[in-house]
Amino acid sequence: MEFHEKLQMLRKQRELTQEELAKNLHVSRTAISKWESGRGYPGIDSLKAIAKIFGVSLDQLLSGDELLNIAQEEHAQKQNYMLDLVFGLLDLSVALFLFLPIFGQLVAGTIQNVSLLFLTHIPVYLKIAYWVSVIAMAVFGLLTLMLQNCTKIFWVKNKRVISLICNILAVLLFELSAKPYAAVYLSVLMIIKAFLLIKRQ
Repeated sequence: MEFHEKLQMLRKQRELTQEELAKNLHVSRTAISKWESGRGYPGIDSLKAIAKIFGVSLDQLLSGDELLNIAQEEHAQKQNYMLDLVFGLLDLSVALFLFLPIFGQLVAGTIQNVSLLFLTHIPVYLKIAYWVSVIAMAVFGLLTLMLQNCTKIFWVKNKRVISLICNILAVLLFELSAKPYAAVYLSVLMIIKAFLLIKRQ
């Protein structure tokens, strides 16, 4: 008998509804339904709580293969969480361009280093492009941190690719407009992201 069958049997023996079991485990009814239909496994903490509620051991709940699957799934979730954290923080760090004096501008025959907030001696279209680029990356970084538990397929599949594309476009923008410090900083971020994605595969 597999885990999902055991869980359903134990719940029915205790005359608990899915809602009641979900409340006892502090999870959603949808999670219980998913586990009972064999479409997923609870995490280790939830498994311990299930074992405690029904007075059984983890060995009685799970076969060796199922336990291995759960461990692998949890490991993959932790890796995804860490990747999201790193990508989000890297993208968010671009907001530092607003405050760090990394942009050179020619004023009265001398080059002054200023932050994006005080960068004035450039064409308007370039200033707009810089602001759009920095704000887009920072906002995307914030979204990555805030939506770590989002399960929408488009978001899960594409968030890191979008982050990398925004990063590449920003590198090109600052490189082509002769802002080397910003371009180097963004290139380092891009290399870190690419390395993490390659390593994960």
